[in-house]
Amino acid sequence: MTKILTTGDIAKAIGGKLVGDDGIKISRVAHPADVTGEGDIVLAIDDKLIPLLKDGSARAAIVSGGAEIEDGALDAYIIVERGRFAMAALTKMFDEQVFVAPGIHPSAVVEDGAKLGKGVAVGAFVYIGAGAVIGDGSVLHPQVYIGSNAVIGESALIHAGVKIGARVRIGARAIIHFNSSIGADGFSFVTPKPGSVESAKATGEIGAVNCGLVRIASLGAVVIGDDVEIGANTSIDRGTIASTRIGNGTKIDNQVQVGHNVVIGDNCLICGRVGIAGSVEIGNRVVLGGAVGIADHVKIGDDAIAMAMSGIAGNLPPKSLVMGAPAKPRAAIIEQMHNMSRIKSLIRKVESLSERLDGIEGVIKN
Repeated sequence: MTKILTTGDIAKAIGGKLVGDDGIKISRVAHPADVTGEGDIVLAIDDKLIPLLKDGSARAAIVSGGAEIEDGALDAYIIVERGRFAMAALTKMFDEQVFVAPGIHPSAVVEDGAKLGKGVAVGAFVYIGAGAVIGDGSVLHPQVYIGSNAVIGESALIHAGVKIGARVRIGARAIIHFNSSIGADGFSFVTPKPGSVESAKATGEIGAVNCGLVRIASLGAVVIGDDVEIGANTSIDRGTIASTRIGNGTKIDNQVQVGHNVVIGDNCLICGRVGIAGSVEIGNRVVLGGAVGIADHVKIGDDAIAMAMSGIAGNLPPKSLVMGAPAKPRAAIIEQMHNMSRIKSLIRKVESLSERLDGIEGVIKN
């Protein structure tokens, strides 16, 4: 069902200042270049989009503070101070989740001893293992797997194809997207005698070979806090002895690998294709850009930021801002890049001086 809100409703919900008609009925949020009718409200928080409002058919828009709107261009506009924050509230108002009927679908399998809270919705072909607990109001889309004795908090949203292993604990209001894997065994093997990796770490050379790889079982679990969101096709491995842990409010993008025994703090932001090796410790509010790689046993302090494609091989103190591979402070990398750009002109100067010196030597000899 299409949602209908008035400009007055929207202004109040997003904390904006309304200029003009508060009764315009809005059914859709649109980009200025994608307006389909008078029921659209145009999102123009970037000042570069303001000129597009003049000739559009929309009657209302959301703009940032300081934007100049020509008289007659709109019947109403809402001024917000922090555009993207307002956009978060706006998109939530118009978001339409895929419906899963309350109750248990006839094709679902719920093993003996599993406990489902009030108002739980279980879609087609879901499997819920023995002893699992599903919190009140949670929604499990089709083909979700919940292992034995796993615990899912209240109001969780688990999308199709997600696999949650045995004994995993997930907090309230979690959102887990398509085909993520939570609680697979860690990638942990050992050789009967010291092998190539150990000799390389100790001496810098490969002085041994791997004569066999023996699997180390993962006895730990995964513990995820409240209000965590996990993207599609992300994998979070269970711990070897202690559990892998994800803190409250942390958001993890698509195709991220979190290795065994990793501990991630609260309110971290981890972008797509990040790879976190085993036993890494990440503090609170850390930001990891796309495709960042972190070596095993590294510690990253609170509020650190690693820019996209950084390769982190050693510990980072709190509030570090790093980039590059191996990762170094951003200022140092920029200085290196600046110096690299000067090498060509420096070579030319050296060649010129060398020619002059050869000429002087030739004169002296003659």
